[in-house]
Amino acid sequence: MPIYAYKCSACGHEEDAMQKMSDTPLTTCPACGQATYTKQLTAAGFHLKGSGYYATDFKNKPEPPAPACGTGTCPACTG
Repeated sequence: MPIYAYKCSACGHEEDAMQKMSDTPLTTCPACGQATYTKQLTAAGFHLKGSGYYATDFKNKPEPPAPACGTGTCPACTG
């Protein structure tokens, strides 16, 4: 069940409420009783775990192989 953040524009009271998506939004502030209680826009949070997409695709990528000798740029060639 999602958790929604609510705030009263009259008194500033803030509270989170666990509601079904099909429930009607709350409108009456529990602190002051005014009908100015509105749902706030919040960012969704999630955590990636395990060896899934993130771990295999975005963690330390392997370095490209060193150039072969004879290119004139490696220490063995310039030394």
